[in-house]
Amino acid sequence: MEPYIEEQDIFEEKEYYARCEERRRIRLERQKRRRRQRMLKRCLYLVLLVSVLVTIVVVSKGRGRRPAEEPLPQEEEAVEEAVEPEAAEETEKEPAEREEDVPEKENPVYRFTTTPDTVGIYSENVISTHAVLVDADRDVIVASKGADERIYPASMTKVLTVLVAAEQITEEDLDDTFIMTREITDYAYVNDCSSVGFLDGESVKVRDLFYGTVMPSGGDAALGLATYIAGSQEAFVERMNEKLKELGIGDSAHFTNCVGLYDDAHYCTVYDMAVIMKAAVQNELCREVMSAHTYTTASTAEHPEGISISNWFLRKIEDKDTGGEVLCAKTGYVVQSMNCAVSYSISTDETPYICVTTGSTSGWRCIYDHVEIYNEYVPTGTSNSSQIT
Repeated sequence: MEPYIEEQDIFEEKEYYARCEERRRIRLERQKRRRRQRMLKRCLYLVLLVSVLVTIVVVSKGRGRRPAEEPLPQEEEAVEEAVEPEAAEETEKEPAEREEDVPEKENPVYRFTTTPDTVGIYSENVISTHAVLVDADRDVIVASKGADERIYPASMTKVLTVLVAAEQITEEDLDDTFIMTREITDYAYVNDCSSVGFLDGESVKVRDLFYGTVMPSGGDAALGLATYIAGSQEAFVERMNEKLKELGIGDSAHFTNCVGLYDDAHYCTVYDMAVIMKAAVQNELCREVMSAHTYTTASTAEHPEGISISNWFLRKIEDKDTGGEVLCAKTGYVVQSMNCAVSYSISTDETPYICVTTGSTSGWRCIYDHVEIYNEYVPTGTSNSSQIT
């Protein structure tokens, strides 16, 4: 038995080494094949690079050549000398005349400035992390706290939404209707937006979309309004960013949606929001919508009695002493900015003010921050300022 066992072991050992040798041969062939492929790729890249360089050189030489019909420098000088003095004077005058025809670039619509009287907001009763108070008559910053620091505007965004929409419709359009879609209602639901309560397929008046966007901060209304105006939210947002540039704040503000959902690329400053608010209150429709305390939408098949909505910021602050009257407001909330709000008020001496805050700890605390800022930082005394109209 032992010789047989040895022969069997020898046979198995030879078979093992044969398999190893076969695997080694296959591995070497695979390595050669990979090397050939890498070499081929390098050759192709080299050929492509050479082709690009040759093309660049040819184009550069072509641009550097002087067209045959153009006069040489000496000829140009001769032509200039041949011009009569009177004609030369006329030629010299033309650029100046052209410059007069070109209108000067307009400055930003609004620019708020600081003065020696501008103060920081250090009151312990103001919880908000960022704030600004603007004298909207003189375009002067009265008090501020991180006014130029980037913040996420949350639903304060909708002030710009209604402003852009209002500038692109007529009074007759307000009685037009828009059919709510499943895409819009799902968008509001999936993103956990505040909602007016419009239903899929409901025929909603455009006027109701405006009130619904501001008062209950309806994501369904805002998206419906954007779709009615521009066909899609994406197209409408382009118009929003164009408006930011028109207002002179395009470098510090940029929006990605019309609702106010958090996005790292959706930002502005409280200063920027004050600019947007001033533009909005000068628009009659926006001012009307943002000053309403309560409103009932038109009757529809889905809501025969309409939907009753409120601007709770205005309703809660109306009995607080602010040294004047808060006429317009829009609130907002996302985790990244916490509770925020922008309000427009008229002081007892008829001076208009805009207050913007963000970073407060609750909706009520945000209201009290505005009350404190109006009381603490609005200058007392008489003024010749007039209300914005």
